[in-house]
Amino acid sequence: MDMPLLPPPRRHRSLFLSDLHLGSRGCRADRILAFLRDHTAPDIYLVGDILDLWHPPFPHWTPSHDAILALLLGRVQQGTRIHYLTGNHDAAMRVYLGEHFQRITVAEETVHEAADGKRYLVTHGDACDPRILRFHVMTRIGSRLDWILRNLDGRLKRMRRTADPERRSLIEALLKGVDAALAFGTAYEERLVARARRAGCDGVICGHFHKPALHEAHGLVYANCGDWVDSFTALAEDATGQLTLLQGSPLPEPASGFAPAFPLPAEA
Repeated sequence: MDMPLLPPPRRHRSLFLSDLHLGSRGCRADRILAFLRDHTAPDIYLVGDILDLWHPPFPHWTPSHDAILALLLGRVQQGTRIHYLTGNHDAAMRVYLGEHFQRITVAEETVHEAADGKRYLVTHGDACDPRILRFHVMTRIGSRLDWILRNLDGRLKRMRRTADPERRSLIEALLKGVDAALAFGTAYEERLVARARRAGCDGVICGHFHKPALHEAHGLVYANCGDWVDSFTALAEDATGQLTLLQGSPLPEPASGFAPAFPLPAEA
């Protein structure tokens, strides 16, 4: 039986995704794959924590993970430029800083120039964590606890076969609450905006905090891509330079569609 043809992906000028956490228990590779099949751009920015390299003894890897990498490499072969910005969970990728693999570049941060001439500092965001969270041992402990709890959650879900797979469990809600508590307040936003201001940019595009946002509350544009563990969002730039947060569909099928949200208001 012939496979149905997928519709062509929606094309943006630039696309920004962060915190895929490929290899971790919390990663929703099916939703990432569905999103990438529906959206593309000449420039795709992977804004840190794309690979989760903190769990090498216990990687969670499925055919969907392989399909994501194959899709991205296929886009590169078709002319897409991929900008890989390293994060704290994939800091090991920094051995490739400055390297160019065909149209793939690896950097800690970069500057993106939008269609309207605005310049955005693109960085993962972990450099602006509160000081206590920058200690390596603290982040590793948190990562291991996350893996244990999500592994337990997966086992409980398999026992409750009638449960809605899209319904957030108590453990998932707890982990999301912990992330929200760690990102309480806006001090980290202010630090990132100040970093962009020092770089002579008009705003910052980041990830790391698993908290999608798009506003100008601190004088410059603050754009957080969100993540693919809890929020399932990405950031897109259109042909005029306007930034928009895209919300992934709750269904894994790529034909289900995606709804944009939170457009940045046009300047007066």
